Amino acid sequence: MTGKEQTGRHDRYDLVVVANRLPVDFSVRPGGGVDWQRSPGGLVTALEPVMQHADGAWVGWSGAPDLASDPFDADGMRLVPVTLSESEIERYYEGFSNDTLWPLYHDVVSTPAYHRQWWDAYRRVNQRFAEAAAAQAADGAVVWVHDYQLQLVPRLLRELRPDLRIGFFDHIPFPPVELFQQLPWRRQIVEGLLGADLVGFQRGGDASNFIRAVRRLTDYTTRGPIVTMDEGRGRQSGTAARHVRAGAFPISIDATRFDALARTPEVQTRAKEIRAELGDPDVVMLGVDRLDYTKGIRHRIKAYGELLGDGRIDAARTTLVQVASPSRENVGAYQELRQQVEVLVGRINGEFGELGHSAIHYLHHSYPPEEMAALYLAADVMLVTSLRDGMNLVAKEYIAARSDEQGVLVLSEFTGAADELGAGPVLINPHDIEGTKDAIVTAARMTAREQRRRMRRLRRKVIADDVAKWSHTFLGVLQAMPRRTSPHAPAPAPSVGGGVSASLVHALDALATADGAAVLVGLDFDGTLAPLVDDPTASAMTPAARAAVDRLAALPGTRLRLALVSGRDLADLAERARPPAGTYLVGSHGAETGHVRPDGTIEAMPVDLTPEQSAALAAVAAGLEDIAAQTEGAWVQHKPSAAVLHTRLAEPAAAAAATARAREIVARLGLEAMHGKDVVEVAVLAADKGTALARLRDVVAREGDGGTRPVHVLYAGDDTTDEHAFRALGAGDVAVKVGEGATTAAHRVADADALAAALARLADATAWRSGEPLTGA
Repeated sequence: MTGKEQTGRHDRYDLVVVANRLPVDFSVRPGGGVDWQRSPGGLVTALEPVMQHADGAWVGWSGAPDLASDPFDADGMRLVPVTLSESEIERYYEGFSNDTLWPLYHDVVSTPAYHRQWWDAYRRVNQRFAEAAAAQAADGAVVWVHDYQLQLVPRLLRELRPDLRIGFFDHIPFPPVELFQQLPWRRQIVEGLLGADLVGFQRGGDASNFIRAVRRLTDYTTRGPIVTMDEGRGRQSGTAARHVRAGAFPISIDATRFDALARTPEVQTRAKEIRAELGDPDVVMLGVDRLDYTKGIRHRIKAYGELLGDGRIDAARTTLVQVASPSRENVGAYQELRQQVEVLVGRINGEFGELGHSAIHYLHHSYPPEEMAALYLAADVMLVTSLRDGMNLVAKEYIAARSDEQGVLVLSEFTGAADELGAGPVLINPHDIEGTKDAIVTAARMTAREQRRRMRRLRRKVIADDVAKWSHTFLGVLQAMPRRTSPHAPAPAPSVGGGVSASLVHALDALATADGAAVLVGLDFDGTLAPLVDDPTASAMTPAARAAVDRLAALPGTRLRLALVSGRDLADLAERARPPAGTYLVGSHGAETGHVRPDGTIEAMPVDLTPEQSAALAAVAAGLEDIAAQTEGAWVQHKPSAAVLHTRLAEPAAAAAATARAREIVARLGLEAMHGKDVVEVAVLAADKGTALARLRDVVAREGDGGTRPVHVLYAGDDTTDEHAFRALGAGDVAVKVGEGATTAAHRVADADALAAALARLADATAWRSGEPLTGA
């Protein structure tokens, strides 16, 4: 990005963000002037560094009716206010956005209202936002549109400016098509979103719901997460087809900043004061929510009240603090919810409260970050009971605040956070009141050791996958999407870079142009696409690697096939890699195989063990667990047919001793071990990556019409276990070693990003051969 270019009286920008609200709050002075101050929000935190680097523009509403202001500069960003009238706020924002779309997209927890006047206002306001963005964007700029209030903007913007690269991110859930079909304007919403090149969601299930809606409501072609726009009609009109990708990009928080805030002496002192003000109870439970019917506040309070009544929680030694921030107070459903919650709190306090002690402290206020961090530190149990939530960042804030590695998160399985955080929280179905009560009791009685074990895992995840990573990942994928080109223009030769050697370039081009042959791209995960990290649950592809993998998967036809081949078990590989639809998966070094279905779910072949193999696996797992228990920093990973001792976090001497003991156990049981980087893996099924790759080659060969077809293989890996795959390759195949170390591979790249450059080269060369658009990134 090159900053802003001058065009007449206007500045034009290479990055434009379009959101319902500007990142500042306005106030009108008594004399009529306008003041502003930055509003603290997750989206602002995520995008501010990117915007400042790009010298970008932010288009949004000021938050007040009929407040007009010229564009102005603030915090290194150009802010472009969009003016809304009081009537438009009532119909577009409070009406269609929050009384039609919000309940519909949250599984109809409350009944949506459908009014044509609201829809008309929604269309008009979306048009105004699109026009404002078009006026700010430079030629070929990136425009990132945010959230459910602006779902028509991508299509309207593309009609105004077809040269733009457009992304859209949906911060809330996207409903199943069976619910979405209730919306009278369902087709218009889908068409609006398909104006984007990349449509992002919080969860993989939301992206799948969107693709299903496209299939049901349009005649566009879909292949996995890719929608091909105007495919047949485009060729007839001489316009190249355009591809739209849908995918999951779970949002996060500025975890490092929040962690640092919670470590300050002032916040830690305030946390102790809060507990003292509450009467120093044994257990402090905390709920923090906007006062919204999707948050399950009534379910939470009901479960807590029943626990007090059952005597399973001591009313005199336990307190629930419920922070309910005011929200949408002009909407009837929210007014009714507030009344219901306050009546319920009053009843429970009247029944179980005592002089100087309330069973529930109900706070209908918003608080600054410092007070929230102190509340998180003061709380032994955090209750997140959402009935439906795109992500829920409160759960992540609680985790980031707990540098003491104490506290328990009780988390609804209907949040996006539950998908990300895995086994660390105590998961609940908030509709199951008895189950929720059991979970609350479990959390209240959890030992300090178990709290520490869970919280360490949660903190590694939240701090590694922060909000900056989210924004860079989304923009990286968007910038790697194909630019729209004319089919009559001469095709440029694919470019190369990123430290890819000339010999590897030649080999890649030979793969792309081999007549009559399919290409199987097999890729290891850890150390190859994802940098090695201390916590395996925090592994993730680099943005460049993710973009390259997605680009390969998006190539049309069946000539190129993608496979991830890993030592991880299949479920773990799928969770960490988030592979595109159509990808073949090989887990546990070949003992497990699977395939990603078009809807994103995994079709896995079962692993069957004999009784003897099961007994051997149990014995070796027990032996490795004993070693890990005596070695600080070591742990054991359990797979369907193997057990793995990890020593990456152990001291070198302790790691060496643990490895030696593992060898003794393996020898005593008559088994064999595979040694990788700081791991000892013992499998009871004979498997290796070379054998698995040979089987995959046969599968791809049989996909050809009229029998088998020749298949050339590109395989890339970084570990000693990948040497099996390298040795299984033959003439016409390409082996790439990632990183240092001895290898039989003919080619080498430095790291994951250098490999991504090579994969992008292969994708471009393949697309060039078939006449598809290049990446243009």
